[in-house]
Amino acid sequence: MAAQEIVDNTLDARITLRNEPVQARSAARLSALLDAAASIVDEIGYERLTTAMVAERAGASIGTVYRYFPDRIAVLQALAARNLERVLENASLAILDPQHVDWTAALDASFTVLVDAFRNEPGFRGLRVGDVLDLRPAPQKRTFNSIVSDRLLDALVERFGFEDSAGLRFRFETAIEISDALATRAFARNPRGDEEFLNASRDVVTRLLSEDFGRP
Repeated sequence: MAAQEIVDNTLDARITLRNEPVQARSAARLSALLDAAASIVDEIGYERLTTAMVAERAGASIGTVYRYFPDRIAVLQALAARNLERVLENASLAILDPQHVDWTAALDASFTVLVDAFRNEPGFRGLRVGDVLDLRPAPQKRTFNSIVSDRLLDALVERFGFEDSAGLRFRFETAIEISDALATRAFARNPRGDEEFLNASRDVVTRLLSEDFGRP
């Protein structure tokens, strides 16, 4: 998926790349810039990242960075969007895996994908925990967690045939909001994640959704 499609389809933040890559070489160059940004975020955090750092780390000119991104915030937004799309794709595939015989096992598998992203996806933890910099859409747009919630619930409905409804979507998103807060807290001071908070995050979702999906 192209970078602009990732941004539009996930964050809906209307981030505009100055030049959308249409050739393989341009797409690879853009990917290299985002990879460089991710490694910088992992090392020093998103607050200190500059476009000059991204250019140097990627072995590109500063003009190349500005060819695609108007500023450092756009770089970070695109990186956050790419990371989110990767996580959602893998989490959805985990839910749809037929080896998971019930919804709790499927949802737990998707949670494992999220935890793995916090631990191993370059730049993911720094941007997800760093909520001071708002990389999410404006209030009238869809939020990070509403996007996550919809994608995961879509997969659960497809896999287990649950009856979809606005009420279920609201309750599921509520569970995701609480779970996300606990997961973010788990990684706030521990790069591997505090297991007590991670377990609490799993447990709260199971309890909140048991009335809709049935007790495990």
